[in-house]
Amino acid sequence: MKLDDLRKEINDIDGQMLQLFLKRMEVCKSVALYKKENNLPILQEGREQQVIERIRAASPEHMADAAAVMFTEIMDISKCVQAEVNTWGKIYEKPELFAPEKAQVIACQGTSGAYAEAACVKLFGDKPIRFASGFKDVVDLVERGRADYGILPLENSTVGSIAETYDLMASHDFYINNIVRVEITHCFAVKPETDPAEVRRVFSKREALAQCSVFLKNNGYEPMDYANTALAAQMVKNSTDNTIGCICSKSCAEMNGLKIVEEKAADAYPNYTRFICFSKHFAVPENANTISVSFSVPHTPGGLYRILTKFAVYGLNMKKIVNKTVAGKDFEAVIFLDFEGSYENRKVAAFIDDLKTGMGYFKFLGNFTETY
Repeated sequence: MKLDDLRKEINDIDGQMLQLFLKRMEVCKSVALYKKENNLPILQEGREQQVIERIRAASPEHMADAAAVMFTEIMDISKCVQAEVNTWGKIYEKPELFAPEKAQVIACQGTSGAYAEAACVKLFGDKPIRFASGFKDVVDLVERGRADYGILPLENSTVGSIAETYDLMASHDFYINNIVRVEITHCFAVKPETDPAEVRRVFSKREALAQCSVFLKNNGYEPMDYANTALAAQMVKNSTDNTIGCICSKSCAEMNGLKIVEEKAADAYPNYTRFICFSKHFAVPENANTISVSFSVPHTPGGLYRILTKFAVYGLNMKKIVNKTVAGKDFEAVIFLDFEGSYENRKVAAFIDDLKTGMGYFKFLGNFTETY
């Protein structure tokens, strides 16, 4: 038999498989309607395993695994179809409108001159800011109603994700309303009377020090972790030690009367940090275009692959995926996922309902836009 004849035979088989696939999906829609009318869940425990065991038993031994993979994929698509026919539960109440102009108090970490303050001003203008000593303190202020919104750094274009923020997102219940992007322009500053050649130690926040690692190494400075860039500048200002300096913003150095030795101390430019703006209540800005969720992946072969396949089935575009080992989760990996969409979109709602089914841990983190 010639190659063209073999290819024609494959095309004929593919055509038959397509028709059977479409027929199966139509039956799945009928199943979904029946479950809706009878208030039954989409996922029935044990049903999927029964099908896979039947397929394995009916397949030659050398093709059993491959057949199981194919039918697992088909069943995943079937669940997507059923979820889209009827979006089952709700993961949210009708949201408030995110209105920065109505905010009374904003919380962020550090003190005046911190980059977090710049993020607050960029989004909320001259609204009052309540400074907190730590990231968790910012969350506590929002949770206790002492601030309407909180601002925390999420990731930096040079050093990547901020682990503590991700830990807080996993362990506390709040909603992301907006992402604020702030350009980071680190400078190296000392007291006016300090000789830069005498400096031995440089203080700043861990992430800021990492962003200036080449500068610090080339000058033989010892990096010293401090709570915040602005607090580090304040500490240097008040210190009697003339062998220390700090990494902070130019405006922060000027505010504290420090001498700027190097205006561009960062390893890379441009250098941006993305901050989350979050609230206790689900509030969504107009034209919100990004959904954020987190979940733990089942410990099964191909677990993450099966989840990511759903994006193609629902026609959704994934924007970012972060895999973190979160504090308190006993080394269990938690996935933080951003994708394009609005909570009002039926496909998005169906996808989220489908995604949370069978997860040991799932959290809806918000629907937001990004402010540049």
